[in-house]
Amino acid sequence: MAGGWSRDGAVGEQIEASIQDELARLRARRAPTGESLTHCAECDEPIPEARRQALPGVKLCIDCVSERDAKAPARGGINRRGSKDSQLR
Repeated sequence: MAGGWSRDGAVGEQIEASIQDELARLRARRAPTGESLTHCAECDEPIPEARRQALPGVKLCIDCVSERDAKAPARGGINRRGSKDSQLR
């Protein structure tokens, strides 16, 4: 594939590097640990037993987690290429 001024395979390397960066970020997230709560820490609704067993250390019910995730800002991609075309998109 033609890459303009870049060497052969550079675009694929950039894509792979972006994927590895995102995987490292996800792995670095702290998973819940310890004993699960029986009731949600935010709304005090009961947390189902199946959820507590599936996610040890869970503190929030599904509704509160979904609401929190919806509020999370979208992450922008990294412009590794630096070309004018990728900057204009």
